[in-house]
Amino acid sequence: MSANAIESPMPESFLKVEMQNKGIVDALYKGLSNGHMGTVAKLIASDLEWWFHGPPRCQHMMRILTGESSHTKFKFEPRSIEVVGDCVIAEGWEGAQVYWVHVWTLKDGVITQFREYFNTWLTVKDISPHGWEIRHENHTLWQSHPRDLFSRSLPGLILGI
Repeated sequence: MSANAIESPMPESFLKVEMQNKGIVDALYKGLSNGHMGTVAKLIASDLEWWFHGPPRCQHMMRILTGESSHTKFKFEPRSIEVVGDCVIAEGWEGAQVYWVHVWTLKDGVITQFREYFNTWLTVKDISPHGWEIRHENHTLWQSHPRDLFSRSLPGLILGI
């Protein structure tokens, strides 16, 4: 490394994995919207760990992934997809009545965990020991930001990673 080079705060390989993970989740949503369930199945571990928060009737993604419901019954069109560590967070909303957040965890290019939040504000916090050593005042890594729903009262959860 030359004396004039600026050292990156994250190794290039880590950034490459983050971009790959985001691409995998983006491919999942594109596969879902086009009805390519074979493609979707290749992106997800056979023993996917799933967690849901919201009204039981709103477990749309899991119904689609298990084949219980068609991909046309509920359209997931992410308004944003962001990477936080080994998690990829997708957020979407349709007007003032529908808001969802999906947190996908990937390992070695495969989705191994899925958390679905429906009509729930979500805040993702860093609870790792190294996060506390840095002594940040705010350990928030991500939080819900739907533009159409700020006046609506929804339950809130904190996800520690």
